[in-house]
Amino acid sequence: MALPREYPGQSCAMARALEIVGERWTLLILRDAFFGVRRFSDFSRHLGVPRAVLTERLEFLVAEGVFERVRGPRGRDEYVVTDKGMGLWPVLRALGAWGDEHYSPAGPRRTFRHEGCGGAVAPGGRCAGCDAQVPVGETVLLPGPGYEGPVEGDAISAALAEPHRLLAPLR
Repeated sequence: MALPREYPGQSCAMARALEIVGERWTLLILRDAFFGVRRFSDFSRHLGVPRAVLTERLEFLVAEGVFERVRGPRGRDEYVVTDKGMGLWPVLRALGAWGDEHYSPAGPRRTFRHEGCGGAVAPGGRCAGCDAQVPVGETVLLPGPGYEGPVEGDAISAALAEPHRLLAPLR
């Protein structure tokens, strides 16, 4: 039985936010978009989400203004994070840090560096090297000590095994 998306009787900002991002797969779709995944086929292959579910989630995120659907360089639709969606990065980053702390005994699976100075970027976005608040687009994603390597046959996993600036499209 499918659960309703709405939280009737809960008139608070958290309930409204969960109506947008609280469904299964949505946070992983958002994570992948920040990591540079843009095309439907790439989301589908990398996440293994059923196509009908992925279609519904992407359409909903576009309707809510979290993603924008744009025509890519090869004429295929791509999904890019909007300014509204950018506001979710600190939430995703904090959730990932919490997961690493409690469920990654070998250390973080991913680390984040400031593109400008190379300093480590803390979950709150502050650079340890220059003390700047680092914009998402100036943050470089790298494998961390808990990274287990790319999934065999997954081109997205392989691309994410290399240093990569957040939001830059994976090709």
